Amino acid sequence: MPDALASIPLSALRIFEAAARLNSFTRAADELGVSQAAVSWQVKALERRLGQALFRRLPREVALTPAGERLARAASEAMSLLRAALADLTETGQGLLAITTLQSFASQWLAPRLGAFQLAHPGVAVRLETTGRTVDLVRENVDVALRLGRGEWPGMAADFLFSAVQVPLCTPEVRDRLGIETPEDLLAAPRIGLEQEWADWFASMGLAGAASAGPPRLVADLQTVEVGAALAGHGVALGVAALFAGEIASGRLVSLFDPPPGPVGYWLVYPKDRRRSPKIAAFRDWLLALVEQERAGALAS
Repeated sequence: MPDALASIPLSALRIFEAAARLNSFTRAADELGVSQAAVSWQVKALERRLGQALFRRLPREVALTPAGERLARAASEAMSLLRAALADLTETGQGLLAITTLQSFASQWLAPRLGAFQLAHPGVAVRLETTGRTVDLVRENVDVALRLGRGEWPGMAADFLFSAVQVPLCTPEVRDRLGIETPEDLLAAPRIGLEQEWADWFASMGLAGAASAGPPRLVADLQTVEVGAALAGHGVALGVAALFAGEIASGRLVSLFDPPPGPVGYWLVYPKDRRRSPKIAAFRDWLLALVEQERAGALAS
């Protein structure tokens, strides 16, 4: 068997990996630019070499056998490593760093700071994409993600940036006009944001199940829109303080009654096997240094 395995061509494993991932010989053929017959022949040749079936042939697709599932996991990891190695070897100083993140994080926090990275690394161009879905950093043409979560993404390295715990934000004028001095005072305040998020915040402050004057007056898809309404004096919104540090530092917003830190935060995420990529390493080092600098500044102020 070892001799047989050593003689298996890489092209056969590449075709098998595509067919296993797509559950289809036809779709694998389209992706690889070969005929469906070529995919079928390569898979059959691989099965003969291994002496066992890797797929069950169904009317409109194929399904992996238990042996096929074991090989598919290894083949997927191997192909990912090869793609990462080739990308790193062909990378030049004039590279393109593709970043994906949420729209609110991009517009409120990242975009105003990216210019500093480009000044520090003029040889790296940046492409910033915003989306609400979790982008596949292995198979899609994206290098890093800035994600909201607990830091647990299989196959990914994740560097913690800052907590995503939400705090009540409003203008000083709204705070003073409503006489907000305790968390209980917010029960009757005009609130902005999802009712469940407010219920969770009240619970974190020891006010679970407390009665309130009614549901929030405004709910939007983006945190920036809700906090924008608070900036206009329409009430109190929940927001991540780090995303609105500029507004808080300038006195346009005040942060009220910080709850205990939670497990959810913002993270820099990238494939583990690409941690040595020059452009990813440069962005990681710059970003972590920036976060630490801003954290130190906030503690000193």
